[in-house]
Amino acid sequence: MFKKFSYALGLLFFAAFAFLIFKNANLISFIDSIENKTFDLRQSIMINEGSKKANKDIVIIAIDDATYEYILGKYGEWPLPRDIYANIINYLEKQSPRAIAFDMMFVKSLKSENKADEALIKTFKKYNNIFTSMNFDNQSADLREPPVLPEKLTVDIINLSHLNFSDLTFTNCRSILDGIIQATSNIGIINVSRSDDGILRKMPVVVKYKEQFYPQLALKVGLNYLGEKQTSFEIDKNSNFKIGDRKIYLDKDGSAILNWYGPAGTYTYIPMYQLIKAVNGEKTELDYNFSNKIIYFGTTAASLFDIKTVPSGKIYPGVEVQATYVNNIIDNNFIRKVHKGYTIALSILLALLIASVVSRVDSAFTASLICFSADLIYILISYYAMKFENLWLDITYPLIFSIFAFTSTYIIKYLIKSRDFEQQYKLATTDGLTELYNHRYFQEQIRMQVEQSKRYNSSFSLIIIDIDFFKRFNDTFGHQSGDAVLRQVAQTLKRNVRTTDIVCRYGGEEMSIILPNTPKEEAFSTAQKICDRVANKKFRLFNGKETNVTISLGVSTFPADGESAVDIIEAADKRLYNAKNNGRNQVG
Repeated sequence: MFKKFSYALGLLFFAAFAFLIFKNANLISFIDSIENKTFDLRQSIMINEGSKKANKDIVIIAIDDATYEYILGKYGEWPLPRDIYANIINYLEKQSPRAIAFDMMFVKSLKSENKADEALIKTFKKYNNIFTSMNFDNQSADLREPPVLPEKLTVDIINLSHLNFSDLTFTNCRSILDGIIQATSNIGIINVSRSDDGILRKMPVVVKYKEQFYPQLALKVGLNYLGEKQTSFEIDKNSNFKIGDRKIYLDKDGSAILNWYGPAGTYTYIPMYQLIKAVNGEKTELDYNFSNKIIYFGTTAASLFDIKTVPSGKIYPGVEVQATYVNNIIDNNFIRKVHKGYTIALSILLALLIASVVSRVDSAFTASLICFSADLIYILISYYAMKFENLWLDITYPLIFSIFAFTSTYIIKYLIKSRDFEQQYKLATTDGLTELYNHRYFQEQIRMQVEQSKRYNSSFSLIIIDIDFFKRFNDTFGHQSGDAVLRQVAQTLKRNVRTTDIVCRYGGEEMSIILPNTPKEEAFSTAQKICDRVANKKFRLFNGKETNVTISLGVSTFPADGESAVDIIEAADKRLYNAKNNGRNQVG
């Protein structure tokens, strides 16, 4: 019964533990932050193994530290006049690139550079494979009036999922040159999605502004590479953003989880100053064929503040995030996260497996080894699921549940064993009828008292009790009434001694009391008190009637009455005999 109750209590405790985890927002946030770290670790291991290869058709024109120094030296200011970008585009277009994308925003027309701006706008009108970016935010309308954007920049979304994009809904926009907006629809947003720890693991596919959806720059570039003309998209009930026959899984905030190909510098980097030199006819080391390439322009110089922290590195240029995003679209390589319900189910299954092993295996070492192996196997499964299936299986929740199951089951198992040991010990040392200690226990304790008294030069006493005329009582009232009286006398003895005194059934109707650290006078006084209490008590018989019984008692003390347990028992027994001969109902 106790075993069943313990396991039931364990299950209840486990349910309470699970409820506490999934209802505590702060705890969930903490666990999710740990889970994010396991994602980073898995990504790093895959990168080190070289299991993922970056697309060689993606090249980055970097405004790096060298380029920034070159620009300040040649032009004396940053940002560059826009006609320089126009000249670069015209130079690149001669080599027929697949796409040219600017991970930078051409905001506000410079009054002194109107002609330069017009030159850039003309290039956007001239070519249909040039892409640029803008950004949404939540700045106050008092600072910047929210602009009205043309319909051509939006996409239609049929949302069949539970996603509401509340975290990706913005109230304002940092717009770019109106001439560019009017010239092309190849404008995408470059908003990012950072986790609570500041690490960028995912990116929005679309964001909301004035109830309209605006696509990510990388999505537009990726669609161009795939030859897709799609402007209407469906998000299915499983949170998959559908591009033709491809699906991009969207996380709970509506962002796509990226697969990372390597640290900063994974893609081909060309300093932009070399391109400027080539356009200007200056001598340069540039020797690169841009034919059929996706060319991304972006800042990598630390002073220009477009550095991110991602799973594959603490310092990662924003333009390379865009390149990684496009690479994911081309490879259809986005990470899919397992639904929370499946995670809970896996956690419970692993916890039940661990609990089953711990409850059945006697060896603590063997049980620990099996449980450790089960956790390790699950971790390996989660790693290979991400490596080969792009599937993010949570590690943290299952491990927390398994550790809790292991610990709690061991505690329950220990309690059950302790209970069983107590019961076995009680059966081995207790008399079943009177619930007093039995004769074997009495012999062990009196020998122990002799040894302790000798060691500490102290005394102890022994009282042996016999119920007067008990055989005649049994013959008169029956053995069931005799057993009832034995039990009641035993309880009377226990109630009239100290908690440190040891009350035992000596044999038949005889009982004994070992009184540690007790001299003869105190023992005699205790014996007399017990004798009087028994004599004055009414004992209920088996048939419900009541009667009186008396007892005779013999007292001995160590070391006055002997140097061994046998001597002390014989002395008490002799005095009990004297009490009987002298008329009973007295202390010998």
